[in-house]
Amino acid sequence: MPVEHLETDLVVVGCGIAGLSAAVTALQGGLKVIVLERSAEEDFGGNTRWTEAYMRMKNDAEIADDFEEHFALNSGLNLDPNVLARINTGYDDWPAWVKAHPFPDPEVISTFAEKVPATIGWLKAFGLSFGPQPIYLLTQNTHRIAASGGGLALIERLNKEVGVLGGRILYRTTAEDLLRDDSGRIAGVRCTADDGGRIDIRARNTVLASGGFQGNSEMMTRYIGPKASRIRPVARGGYYNKGEGIRMALDAGAAPAGEFGSYHAEPVDPRSLEAEAVVFIYPYGILVNKEGRRFIDEAPGTVDAHYDRIGRSFADQPDGIVYVIFDQSVEDIPRWRTSIRSDVPPLESPTIEGLASQIGIDPETLAETVSGFNAACPEMDDFTPFELDNAATAGLLPNKSHWSRPLTKPPYMAYPIISANCFTFGGLKVNASAQVVDKDGRVMPGLLAAGETVGLYHQVYTGSTSVLRGAVFGRIAGTTAASLP
Repeated sequence: MPVEHLETDLVVVGCGIAGLSAAVTALQGGLKVIVLERSAEEDFGGNTRWTEAYMRMKNDAEIADDFEEHFALNSGLNLDPNVLARINTGYDDWPAWVKAHPFPDPEVISTFAEKVPATIGWLKAFGLSFGPQPIYLLTQNTHRIAASGGGLALIERLNKEVGVLGGRILYRTTAEDLLRDDSGRIAGVRCTADDGGRIDIRARNTVLASGGFQGNSEMMTRYIGPKASRIRPVARGGYYNKGEGIRMALDAGAAPAGEFGSYHAEPVDPRSLEAEAVVFIYPYGILVNKEGRRFIDEAPGTVDAHYDRIGRSFADQPDGIVYVIFDQSVEDIPRWRTSIRSDVPPLESPTIEGLASQIGIDPETLAETVSGFNAACPEMDDFTPFELDNAATAGLLPNKSHWSRPLTKPPYMAYPIISANCFTFGGLKVNASAQVVDKDGRVMPGLLAAGETVGLYHQVYTGSTSVLRGAVFGRIAGTTAASLP
């Protein structure tokens, strides 16, 4: 089968919020653009298609006060003080090993924060709107707004704009490798079409915006470890994210960034057909594994601040599945049902032993666990479910820090929960202009990246910033491409 050859100014790999933001920005800058999307047209958009697109903002013109602070607090464990000392100088004076370090550069984060309002303004110019939206989290430790119509509204509008501006989207087309010119500059991509034929797309610049690797079991196991077999994407769009953009850039010499051994986790009901079938009621009950034992503090703080870390812990339990056990005292919590998005009802029984039998846990063990928990709960005069109450258990291992109320009001209920992968943390190192840098901190000419393909997060995800990251750095990538020779 002959190789098809195409030429363009910019080729964008990926058709989610990052790729489309890059494509539309570049088209507005006068470039010819081709976008590659491995899915069929009706399924385009990767993770963005399935998200509500929450944004860490006070309103559509102001970011939350803790935006940069949260990134700084979660920039990597045990950072070398020599790195921190060097970043106090200007970026141009950083040594190569600091420019290539996997932590999130302060310049990148400050640029991110600075560009958010203008990026939202740019999206609003297409008729998109943003503001307070219903949220499934019962508590909020920061400000959040969302896009009206969620991520789907964003990508559908930007996809349409690509066509209006004369861009081209190739569906069912997968980028496989980077092309180079005689000087070694990245010069486009080699890809495979739906019929198996090869297409070489030559371009002055290439933007990798093809997501993480949560849909690739081989990369998940390589970086996350054997427990990867117990983790699945949170929504269907994640299965399209197979990591080729990250792999081909790393093979070409790009510096890795972000925490490759981790991911943004959400607790979901594995029985449900719904996308993002989250179960966030567990701070008000107890979590047990298949052995019927508690294994973690269910309520170290509000659920919105801790579900990422707690959700990851589920994958370490036997078979990667746990159960939240709660009773009818849950009715004391206003709107508690909004914290559960599964379309499958909970298991229910008038006795703990009966509930254990339904779950497949030894009834005697679960009864012992619940009895021990109940005995460790404090006396409580007032129950304030949306405020930290320091009503901690005593004498348990582990203790529960807040909202420790005995489970004594039947019927008892349980949801199974697994750790679902919203997106992986590991990706490519970029500078504040979205240019990929190599292992010596040098810009790789012709190569840019945006969205989940960029490694930015460590430890705990800075909530409600992923869609913003895609839009902001997609815009930056498109702008940079339009300015480069």
